[in-house]
Amino acid sequence: MPKYMLIMRGTDETNAAMMASIDEAMAATGRFIEEMIKAGVLLAAEGLDDPGRGVVVDFSGETPVVTDGPYGETKELFGGYFLLDVASKQEAVEWAKRVPAVPGSKIEVRRVAGSDELPQDNERIVKERAGRESNGQS
Repeated sequence: MPKYMLIMRGTDETNAAMMASIDEAMAATGRFIEEMIKAGVLLAAEGLDDPGRGVVVDFSGETPVVTDGPYGETKELFGGYFLLDVASKQEAVEWAKRVPAVPGSKIEVRRVAGSDELPQDNERIVKERAGRESNGQS
């Protein structure tokens, strides 16, 4: 089955609204995660730390430049994700519509490309597959 990532995208305003009622937001998200576990579709779910604590590596010039925090002109920030194993894009969309999101935020639905879609004789793919097999991963 294909994998789809539900990417949580928010703004400073929606993030502030969520933090204002963090206990309620965490409880609602917990219930949503339980629903996905019971349905057998959840592979992973993670939230990201405050973007001000991160760094940006910019490859616009000849050498990478590292700066603190997100770009100043960023309007939306990637705040976390749910990784689902579902039968179709439509099923992923139906789950996305149920995310307990703050009004004004967005959920982006993207299919995760499988390694089987890349040339199987590619050296990196061969090494990755061997590493996964040696670690008991599929």
